[in-house]
Amino acid sequence: MMSRLGPSRWLVVVPMGLLAMATVYPLLFTANVATKTRREYILDRFSLASTLRWDNLSTAWNSVGMGRYFLNSVIVVACAVALLLLIGSMAAFALAQVRFRGSSALALVCLTALFIPFQVIMVPLARIMAEGGLVDTYPGLVLAYVAQFLPFTVFLLTSYYRAVPTELVDAARIDGNTLYGVYRRIMLPMGAPALLSVGILDALFCWNDVLIALLMMPSAGHRTLMVGITSLRGQYSADIPTFAAGVLIAGLPVLVTYLFLQRQIADGVTAGATKG
Repeated sequence: MMSRLGPSRWLVVVPMGLLAMATVYPLLFTANVATKTRREYILDRFSLASTLRWDNLSTAWNSVGMGRYFLNSVIVVACAVALLLLIGSMAAFALAQVRFRGSSALALVCLTALFIPFQVIMVPLARIMAEGGLVDTYPGLVLAYVAQFLPFTVFLLTSYYRAVPTELVDAARIDGNTLYGVYRRIMLPMGAPALLSVGILDALFCWNDVLIALLMMPSAGHRTLMVGITSLRGQYSADIPTFAAGVLIAGLPVLVTYLFLQRQIADGVTAGATKG
């Protein structure tokens, strides 16, 4: 039995192994460059570092204010994800379980918004934010992230909440619960896997963003970490190891998130997709 399944397994293992290597190699290459001296990198950029020089990490962290950029990203991402989950879960509950006129059309609008690239709304969004005095402010960037990623959040949570039996909602209403009571006592606890999954994905989207953050936070003191990395490339264009150290610092939170929460991400998305 094992011998007969061998060739078919190799057809899966080999492509997946190559894909894994293609994914891991850039990270290993960046980590290796980040521990080199400038001279070692110029002489041979692909060789292993002779000694691990962690001072490149401290230079990247201290010289260009990456600590401030890191704090900016943490504040913005935390606020944006909290708002996305709050608004998205309420909207998803209404679209999935509350019967009202126009709900199908509203769900279609949310789905259509997924296919609108940010570049289409970039100019009007920047003008609205500038007129409201929200440029170079935390609330401005948070609202921009909410506007960009809310359709995705609503779409996934709606597909999950549609799997909740309507009998539970009807029984809760008969027991005297308001719609808010049903949302708080039933939907939030039952939707915890999907909320965790979508929250992690939204956090990764916001953390890795460059375009929206560059548009909404142009001044140096308000930059997020990813925008700060781009400025590091311009300031240290001849010092590639320092730039690689900055890239490594910015990528570590994302890597740690995937390593420790990959099962929650997969379980939440799969549950919302297959039960809905």
